[in-house]
Formats: sequence, structure tokens, C-alpha cells
Amino acid sequence: FFLLQVLNEKKLQEVDSLWKEFETPEKANKIVKLKHFEKFQDTTEALAASTALVEGKLSKNLKKILKKIVAKDAHEQLAVADAKLGGVIKDKLNLSCIHSPMVTELMRGIRSQIEGLITGLPSREMAAMCLGLAHSLSRYKLKFSPDKVDTMIIQAISLLDDLDKELNNYIMRCREWYGWHFPELGKIITDNLTYCKCVRKVGDRSNFASSDVSDILPEEIEEDVKAAAEISMGTEVSEEDINNIIHLCDQVIEISEYRTQLYDYLKNRMMAIAPNLTVMVGELVGARLIAHAGSLLNLAKHPASTVQLLGAEKALFRALKTKRDTPKFGLIYHASLVGQANTKNKGKISRMLAAKTALTIRYDALGENTSAEMGAENRLKVETRMRLLEERGLRRISGTGKALARTDKYQNKSEVKVFDPSGDSTLPTVSKKRKIQEMEEQDTEVTVKAKKFKAELK
Repeated sequence: FFLLQVLNEKKLQEVDSLWKEFETPEKANKIVKLKHFEKFQDTTEALAASTALVEGKLSKNLKKILKKIVAKDAHEQLAVADAKLGGVIKDKLNLSCIHSPMVTELMRGIRSQIEGLITGLPSREMAAMCLGLAHSLSRYKLKFSPDKVDTMIIQAISLLDDLDKELNNYIMRCREWYGWHFPELGKIITDNLTYCKCVRKVGDRSNFASSDVSDILPEEIEEDVKAAAEISMGTEVSEEDINNIIHLCDQVIEISEYRTQLYDYLKNRMMAIAPNLTVMVGELVGARLIAHAGSLLNLAKHPASTVQLLGAEKALFRALKTKRDTPKFGLIYHASLVGQANTKNKGKISRMLAAKTALTIRYDALGENTSAEMGAENRLKVETRMRLLEERGLRRISGTGKALARTDKYQNKSEVKVFDPSGDSTLPTVSKKRKIQEMEEQDTEVTVKAKKFKAELK
């Protein structure tokens, strides 16, 4: 900490030209002079003092220094750059503080000539100390905590997907392997985990009659299994084969239990890191979006249209290349809200959900509040919109949407056509002049023939 005393208060009144008084170190020394200087013991102490000043709090060291000043120069005013800090100093130490545009310009001038005002510190060491303190302060502002590490989410969701694939392969192999010995069991027991537990407990199908599997299966299914075991068409297998199948069942059960534990872990981590995103799209879809983007911060930088199509990049570029319709959703398709919507409204709901999800992602990544209220509010808005779209469709089908019918403007597009009788005649059309000439020629021919006939009679 260091305190400077103003030597010429008249020049401070000219705020617009105050910067001229700090153009050189010589001029600056005529305006202010160093009164008290106290160095920090280490970077930790400097960081604590800096963070207290940033938050407008009074640190212990600063309080001690100001108490000394109060004892000596209580009548003088203290210029502070932060009005909040000035208020705290005034309340706790009863020291008169001033904060104005003039003080802001004065602080700017002091910062520009700080090396000339504080002697005995090389510029190189000053730059190194400022850089170290700036880095420490930035880390503090980010409030880095292990609960906010999204790398664990990326690893957990990737492992969860790998476990699902391995479990699927193991269960298929187990069903096929034991199916040679007892094929009817696969049709009776559909649940994979129950199937493996049943096989591990009983082993050979001949043991089903004497075994009690009521803790695994309901009574009805247990009776069906025992009845099918007596008349099974499966082949006989050795005890070594049964032991290997049981060992495979043990692996399936262990992996299933670990998958459940991993899912709970992922759910808790998602609620800690991105609670609003989890409320909007669920923990699995949210984790896949984070993993696809690389981190929560990278995902927060994406616009809503990109969030909507994350995971459908191949389909998008194929559609652009072939000039066809682009996809409407990517990973967000697996969200429960999109699944609840009708096929016709899935595109609209996914677009709205992506817009609200983008807001919640930014709130989770950059906000300081860890509550999930914003996610719940946005989810309610999407659900309301989906209900309105579905009700509108039902009203149109039932024909009760009178309000909608009134709003539509009626336009008559029918055309009045007049019947053309000329189309009825099959004779070729002849002009009037031609008709008169033909009639006159016919009359002359008739008169000539009549004269000839009279002459012949005579």
C-alpha cells in the first residue's frame, strides 16, 4: 500500500486538463508526493488485499495504515476511486472520503506515472510483480473449484457408453452360450440382469427343480421355468462349460452394478456443474452435449442453432451437398421433451428447446448462482408451448377451432366461366361473304337448269 499527498489542489479543479500535469514524472511530483509506503510480505498477502479492494472491503493491513493517518491528519480528506470502499472507511474509521470525476482522473494520472512517484523499484521487477498479481487475481475471480471440472463428466459419459456396448456383447454371448443347454429360458426371462443372476445361482438346468429362485423371479415365472426345464430340448453340457458360463454371468452382474454406480456419480456431477442444463434435457443428454463440444465453456459459446444440431454434423453436410432438407435435431432428439412431442411438432419443440438450453448452458458456465430455478422455468415454458401446439392440432381435427377460423381471411378464388355454344357444332366455320357468294351461285345454276328444261319441252 502507498499513500500520496496532493500538493496543489487548485490544479485538480480543472478535470479536463488534469492529464497534462501527469505527462512527465517531474510534473507529477509537483502535484502529488509519496507520504507513506508499506510493502506486502508475499503474493498471498497482496492477493488478499487486492481481492478485498475489488469487493469493496477493508483489509486488516489497510485498516492499520488508515488508523495511523487518522491519528495524525484526521482533518484531511481521503480520495478513493471506489465509492463503496469510501463508505466502508467512513463508517469504520470516521474518516472523511471523497469520490468524484476529479478523483478518477487523478488516479488515472497516478497509475501512468507510478514508477516515477515510487522510487527504488526497477521497472522490470514492477512489471513482473504486476503480472504475477494479475494472474493470481484472475484465478480468484474465476473461483476455480474442483466441483466445476467438467473433464470428469466427459470421461464418465464416455465410459458409460463403453460399458453399455460391452454389457450388450457380454449378455448376447451369455444368452447364446447358455441357450444351447436351456434355450427355453431366454424366452421366459426377458430381463438380462435377472437372466444372468438366475443362471449363476442354478447352473445346470436339472438343478431348477430343486432350487429356490423366488428371490430373483416371481412365483408364476418360477413355475414356468421349472416346467420348461423338465421338457427342455437343449443339449447336455459338461460341468466345466457351466463354470465358464457362471463366470461370464459374474462379469455381467459386476459391470451392471458398476454402471449403476457410475450413472449415480454422473447424475450428481451434472447437478453440481450444470444444474439448469440437467433440468432442461436430462443428465445423459447434457453430458453428451458437453462431451461433444469439449467443455461446458465451449458449449456455452455455441449458438442455439448449433446446440440443436450437435451430433448430426454428417447428416447436415450430406443434406447441404445433395441439396435436400437439413436435419432438425442431433443429440437433443433424445431429450424427454422432444420424445413427448408429436412427430409433426418435434422440429418446433427441438428448436425451442435448443434456444432455452443455450441460455441455461451460458447461465451454468458463466453465472455464479448454482440453483436450478432458471432451468425449471424454461422447461415449464417449453412444456406449455408443446401443450398449445398439441391442443391446436386437436381443435383443427375436431372442427371446434372457431377462433382460429375467424382470424383467417377468406379469399374467393373461383372463376365464373361462360358456356361457349360454338363448341357444339361439328361443321367447319365459313365467313358470311363466302356464304352469300355460294347462295348466289346456287340460284343462277337453278335458273339455268329451269330454262334448259323449258326449251326441251318445246
